[in-house]
Amino acid sequence: MRHYVARQPIFDQNQEVFAYELLYRSALYNGYSNEDGGRATTEVITNSLLLIGLDTLTRGKKAFINFTGNLLENEVATLLPAGLAVIEILEDSEPDEKVLEVCKKLKKMGYQLALDDFVYEQKFAPLIELADIIKVDFKVTGAAERKAVINRLGKNKKFLAEKVETREEFTQALEIGYSYFQGYFFSKPIIVSGKDVPGNKLIYLQLLQDLHSQEFDFEQIESLFKRDVSLSYQLLKYINSASFSFRSEINSIKQALVMLGQKEISKWLSLVALKGIGEDKPDELFVTSICRAIFCELIAPKVGLSHSRSDLFLLGMFSLIDAFLDQPLSGILTGLPISMEIKKALLGEQSLFKDVYNLVLFYERGDWENFHEISVKLGLDEAEVIRFYIDSLEIVNQIF
Repeated sequence: MRHYVARQPIFDQNQEVFAYELLYRSALYNGYSNEDGGRATTEVITNSLLLIGLDTLTRGKKAFINFTGNLLENEVATLLPAGLAVIEILEDSEPDEKVLEVCKKLKKMGYQLALDDFVYEQKFAPLIELADIIKVDFKVTGAAERKAVINRLGKNKKFLAEKVETREEFTQALEIGYSYFQGYFFSKPIIVSGKDVPGNKLIYLQLLQDLHSQEFDFEQIESLFKRDVSLSYQLLKYINSASFSFRSEINSIKQALVMLGQKEISKWLSLVALKGIGEDKPDELFVTSICRAIFCELIAPKVGLSHSRSDLFLLGMFSLIDAFLDQPLSGILTGLPISMEIKKALLGEQSLFKDVYNLVLFYERGDWENFHEISVKLGLDEAEVIRFYIDSLEIVNQIF
């Protein structure tokens, strides 16, 4: 059976990515079902360090990795770099003398310790004393319990709210003193009735509309790039990235534009416009959108959609546009001159485009059973699909 690593972002109070939790995933099972926790963590370390690369998965951020008591005793954690790894001690780990001894040693070596799915029991007092971060599951706790944990243990501890799925939960956790937040709240729009799109975002939205509805001349586009040093730098970095693999380095704007062609230029400027729209949003929103875009584009030839690669790129890119603009998705899509296939897939209508879109969503969520089913439906090899996803992460890391 194949094994993979999934990741989930952990945010700080400013909604910037503080870390990613790396989770073991089996091709046919979600989470840790039917798998031994020690074996799971061994697979995470093997995959993340040797096969994929920790930097690719975490973009240089910290990595939370689950550890059983047995793995702690065997000192497997020391295989990970102390500056990047946060040792997440599973809730069923017994805090015996050996485990506590290893934890003290890890602390001296510079590792941070986190307690997973925390529920207070007296026997955990020695571990609580050593822990830097305490994780509280918002899915199974109420408001009073979430606050009581901080009131009881708050001194010199950081608290992480886990499974935060709504903006309301994020706001509540922030107000009662949580420092870190894990969940998909960041991808949800904050829709206020009667609120218009701000003027600065309208400029970028208009650029998106123009790019996909009009012809444009290369001289005008070249002039645009030459006026913006940052834009020129990012374009040259993009065209010299692994996604193109030209034999020699491209070092002029004009050459880059000619090599890219109109479709690729339009795609690149769409990324710039999306970045502008999301300037007041968490960076992870943009990273997720671009990863999805590249992933969908890479998958296209494998599902008989080579002719629709650009559309599939846009499908991924616009998949979180409602969260960027804090507007209902249906209204935004009405004003964008993109294909009906993209619009229907984003609005949930079943199609081949929707299947490709679901593929990346299931991977992000760690919903491995549905991921397996849709891979079979599309005739895709799971290992190849996940390789495409890792390639997407690598490309995004190179660009940004």
